[in-house]
Amino acid sequence: MTFQTVARAFPVSSISPVSRCVSFCVRRFCEKNPTKLRVSEALLGAEVGEDVRVQGWVRSYRPQKNNLFLHVNDGSSLKSLQVVAPAGISDPLLTFGCAVEVKGILKKSPHSKQPVELEAKQIQVIGECNPVDFPFKIKERHSLEYIRQFPHLRCRTNAFSSLLRIRSEATAAIHSYFKSNGFLQIHTPTITSNDCEGAGELFQVEPPGTTFAEEGSFFSVPVYLTVSGQLHLEVMSGAFSRVYTFGPTFRAENSQSRRHLAEFFMVEAEISFTESIEDLTKVMEDLFRSVTESVLDHCEEDVDLFHKHVAPGHRDTVDDALKKTRFPVITYTEAIDVLKRSSEHFTFPTDWGCDLMTEHEKYLVKHCGNIPVFVTDYPYDLKPFYARDNQDHPKRTAAAVDLLVPGVGELCGGSLREERLSLLRSRLQECGLEENYSWYLDLRRFGSVPHGGFGLGFERYLQCILGVDNIKDVIPFPRFSHSCLL
Repeated sequence: MTFQTVARAFPVSSISPVSRCVSFCVRRFCEKNPTKLRVSEALLGAEVGEDVRVQGWVRSYRPQKNNLFLHVNDGSSLKSLQVVAPAGISDPLLTFGCAVEVKGILKKSPHSKQPVELEAKQIQVIGECNPVDFPFKIKERHSLEYIRQFPHLRCRTNAFSSLLRIRSEATAAIHSYFKSNGFLQIHTPTITSNDCEGAGELFQVEPPGTTFAEEGSFFSVPVYLTVSGQLHLEVMSGAFSRVYTFGPTFRAENSQSRRHLAEFFMVEAEISFTESIEDLTKVMEDLFRSVTESVLDHCEEDVDLFHKHVAPGHRDTVDDALKKTRFPVITYTEAIDVLKRSSEHFTFPTDWGCDLMTEHEKYLVKHCGNIPVFVTDYPYDLKPFYARDNQDHPKRTAAAVDLLVPGVGELCGGSLREERLSLLRSRLQECGLEENYSWYLDLRRFGSVPHGGFGLGFERYLQCILGVDNIKDVIPFPRFSHSCLL
């Protein structure tokens, strides 16, 4: 016998107050509570005809004589859920931007542009919002430059909420690619005593005050925020044939340009038992393709927003990159020849031995059909101490490779690592680094194997696939010279 049957068997007038209370509680227990749905779940329409409960923020508010119409969004999708309610349940605090909980019946919508709508029985304002003071206005399309002024609020806009969903999907796709291809994730440290790039653009870490003044320093050696997890990955590549890391890195570059951040995210991988640049370029290209295809499949509406309103026509560029069988490969020497023969006026020199600048990289991409292109075999002196010497005199190049992409320039940089102990020791001596990197030489002394790896700038990747011009618009909280809001 069910609780409902028992509850109905006794007339309320014939039972004691205690029994009446029990009967009331039984009925309350048996009542079906509204199903809580995210907006994305409600839009699928599986719960049509059911009592549901939705929580979110009001993206539009339109009162009429007999009804009021809301669009509620909770961040789970670009589309909002339309709520229709009788005008009598309106609340003075119900405004654009406020947070609400809506209970009602999910119904099929009579309008072709939306599959369902929520017929509200109750609307409760959870958090009020003064639309006059709120910096984003209803029915206005705000530029990325404008919303950048409000890092604490810009996640409320369509453009930035789309960016964050894309960023989340790309992150998941990166981990999925590496896991399915046998890579082990390594959590490399944020605090390090190494300068991987040798560029000296480091943030030094030291506690404030004079607590450790007598002891010299907290760590007893100078330590910094990491510029790369590569050297720590190389340690791990002595025991695991495929490793990767994905986390924040830091550069103390005194720049406020649209290309630079002081804190950004890097995807880095190391592969053991390889003597081929082609092994690296294959992983770099397959990673790019796999992640991009996943983002396009799972965030179609969010990506379309950028390709329609931020970078019109950019979808064609992305599609062209994915259509090509394999990305073209040219050597640095061939790249210099292309630049020399160009009629383009470049600000920076294009002599052999000069580093490729952004203007050169973008030109090379266009020259190759505006698709990603690999440039290999850079001059040895341009690369860090760990890059493998090709020993190809007289020009002497390193087994290094960069992936250049449309609109951005360099996206990935990698190399085979110098595994030959004598050559590596000689290089460290030239750079005055032998004492600091004695442990790195140990890696070559005890079971060393040929290996190589690369790093991919995550924010630059997002710029590449979305067509966003300023790197500050693809990271939740941008940090750069003279700016660290929040």
